[in-house]
Amino acid sequence: MPNIKSISSLRNYHKVLDDVKTGEPVFLTKNGTGRYAVIEIDDYNMLIEKTWQRLFNDLRTSRDQAESDGWVDQEEFTSRMNALGL
Repeated sequence: MPNIKSISSLRNYHKVLDDVKTGEPVFLTKNGTGRYAVIEIDDYNMLIEKTWQRLFNDLRTSRDQAESDGWVDQEEFTSRMNALGL
């Protein structure tokens, strides 16, 4: 179950930090809306590493597809992006 606290809990920040554990972030709300997450540095580093791994895997997949299906030029790329509303 997520550990959710109001941002006013930071008045006693040491208690908030005591609740932060590996794989168990503390989520802080402001006016009832989630705004912040406090996580251990090891969890942060793992998150960054996984993000980079996914990016490189997606790029590798895209390159492999382009090499098998054929590359598109800038004009075709722009046309396809415009069709997607991007």
